[in-house]
Amino acid sequence: MIVTGRIGLRIALIVLAAVILQVSFFSYLQILGATPNIVGVAVVSLGLLGGGVVGAVCGFAAGFLLDSLLLQTLGVSSLVLLSIGYLAGRYREGVEITNRLIPPLLAGGFTLLGAAGFAAVQLMLGVDAAVSVAFVREIVVQGLLAVLLAAAIYPLLRRILAPALIDYAPSRRLLVPGLRRSRTRRKIASNRSRSGAASRHGPGPVRRRRRTPVRRAPVRGGAQR
Repeated sequence: MIVTGRIGLRIALIVLAAVILQVSFFSYLQILGATPNIVGVAVVSLGLLGGGVVGAVCGFAAGFLLDSLLLQTLGVSSLVLLSIGYLAGRYREGVEITNRLIPPLLAGGFTLLGAAGFAAVQLMLGVDAAVSVAFVREIVVQGLLAVLLAAAIYPLLRRILAPALIDYAPSRRLLVPGLRRSRTRRKIASNRSRSGAASRHGPGPVRRRRRTPVRRAPVRGGAQR
């Protein structure tokens, strides 16, 4: 991904929108006892599109905003989201994505890994958290929900960031005039090179046309005076 000023602004708006949606809407949803994690899906999608550096920076920024808004321990979400964003970006840099099902499955797997890592960091920090079968089921359901969310979010983000992607190919309407202009330029350059070569070597030998002899018909009966 080629990150310019406009693309950086788009990425920042995507991260901000994901955090606001998570805090204001998705955190109040309960589906099969689990809360959908749109921030993790967005970070993984940005990592798959932009690489390891983009994924790590977006993960850290999203985690910091999330911890600040939810009044949690600063740095926990940043560490987890930074890790999964960087891992997703490293996967994109090393392996080519050739199937549409790979990004949603990767988003679900990395979200599952992030939820487990978040619980592990909280336990290391001494936060009281009940680890039970229900907790494991919640993590698994959260990963499945991430697969469904990524099926819609990843194509949307790819379309928003399409001009910055290296494998981006414009449509035919934009491609055909460019090809026509390049062909005309090539013709002009080839004509100039030919004319320049002809002027260097000078005029070629002049070919003379052979004159065909004119046959005259014989006069019969002699000349009349």
